[in-house]
Amino acid sequence: MNAVDFSPLFRTAIGFDRLARLVEGARGTEAQSYPPYNIERTGEDNYVLTLAVAGFSEQELELEVKGDTLLVAGRPANQATERSFLHRGIAGRAFERRFVLADHLVVKGAELRNGLLHVALERVVPEALKPRRIEIASAGPAQPKLVEAQAA
Repeated sequence: MNAVDFSPLFRTAIGFDRLARLVEGARGTEAQSYPPYNIERTGEDNYVLTLAVAGFSEQELELEVKGDTLLVAGRPANQATERSFLHRGIAGRAFERRFVLADHLVVKGAELRNGLLHVALERVVPEALKPRRIEIASAGPAQPKLVEAQAA
């Protein structure tokens, strides 16, 4: 597959460095399939990220927010006894998933229930960035203009 050069788009753009990083990051990542996850919108500014992490305990899971990235990692504890599987269909391997968070999206909490890790997210826009209505003041009643003209 040929690589597409997006640099001409960003040569004259100012302040779009985050978008450029997202485009560059998307070009180099392969689709991951483990663990499977859902992203659900639960309200106007609320979301829930749900990952299927069957077999992992709270101690084996790690969530970290760094900048605009949420990292979810799972590292199974070493099992002292060797087990012999006839069929192994339940994945228990280590994983690391990264999710890019939109501006002002914060992680409110996480809960592990029935093999599913639920991460609550909320968009919290600062008051200074919320749209606000500006009243237009009137300068008072307009003074009529007098125009003098000479009759021809």
